[in-house]
Amino acid sequence: MGLLLLALLPPLLCVSGLPFYNGFYYSNSLHGWNLGNGLGEGPFHRVKLVVETPEETLFSYRGANVTLPCRYYYKPALVSPRPVRVKWWKLSENGALDQDVLVAIGLRHRSFGDYQGRVHLWQDDEEHKVSLEIQDLRLEDHGRYRCEVIDGLEDESGLVDLELRGVVFPYQSRQGRYQLTFYEAQQACQEQDAVVASFEQLFRAWEEGLDWCNAGWLQDASVQYPVTLARQPCGGLGLAPGVRSYGPRNRRLHRYDVFCFAAALKGQVYYLQRPEKLTLAEAKEACQEDGAQVAKVGQLFAAWKFRGLDHCDAGWLADGSARYPVAHPRPNCGPLEPGVRSFGFPDPQSRKYGVYCYRPR
Repeated sequence: MGLLLLALLPPLLCVSGLPFYNGFYYSNSLHGWNLGNGLGEGPFHRVKLVVETPEETLFSYRGANVTLPCRYYYKPALVSPRPVRVKWWKLSENGALDQDVLVAIGLRHRSFGDYQGRVHLWQDDEEHKVSLEIQDLRLEDHGRYRCEVIDGLEDESGLVDLELRGVVFPYQSRQGRYQLTFYEAQQACQEQDAVVASFEQLFRAWEEGLDWCNAGWLQDASVQYPVTLARQPCGGLGLAPGVRSYGPRNRRLHRYDVFCFAAALKGQVYYLQRPEKLTLAEAKEACQEDGAQVAKVGQLFAAWKFRGLDHCDAGWLADGSARYPVAHPRPNCGPLEPGVRSFGFPDPQSRKYGVYCYRPR
């Protein structure tokens, strides 16, 4: 990371004898700027650097643009401005390394990894704003970001929490209950146009009524499950409703189901009207002929949650399961509460159903 940051600095600064701290080389001046103004405003002269970020979580949608606010100021206020370095990065939630997002020194910016070409630093010298804009939000962009402002050898930072509007759903493999390691769970969610849910996302889903008795992996490699109605086969009657936890588990050895998180869709999920039922292979061909593809489980859940998709006929999905979404419960259409009903994984050659297709926009 230090080498990447050095590339942003003029070669003149990268010489021996200059102090190196927090990923930067420092000098008494930069492009003619003086870090002190002779009025007691040196880096350690009774001046405090303060960074402000919003306390509330920001919510947005996949594919949208969002700005993560961040501003800084000094106590007491300075008479003249002075240069700062700015660094944004995303904190890890599952033991992986933190992700560098963007660094800036004056007007020189550099972004990293999957954020390249999608992030921009909104700077306002008068109001000391150094907010980060993320364009075309992706599922994996949700999480906690840190905004760090560095002035000389002093640095302060603030956190911004970003969440996407979405839906949490339980998922298990074709082989049955409790068959997924943590890494297989990550792959399973990704194949369904989703990611492994965080605890915050599962807790919010529980508050909205999610009740599921099978334990599943979460993003931090813990295993938990939500219960809204205490009952004997689901932890016993003596435990209050809540999100039950098995705690952290071994990512390679232990096997469970998984809770996935799917964000709101850009495209359209629809039940393909056909006079006859189809095998899985016929269903894939029928969607292709209609200019679409067989919908994934995460796409069906998102369409049910955000578009009110409601259809009482079971249809094939891309993973080989058969399901149907009910937004308005009614007789002869499954249980009397909204949800996505599942028929499991029927034999793809002998069983015939309708099909749910997805057409991107």
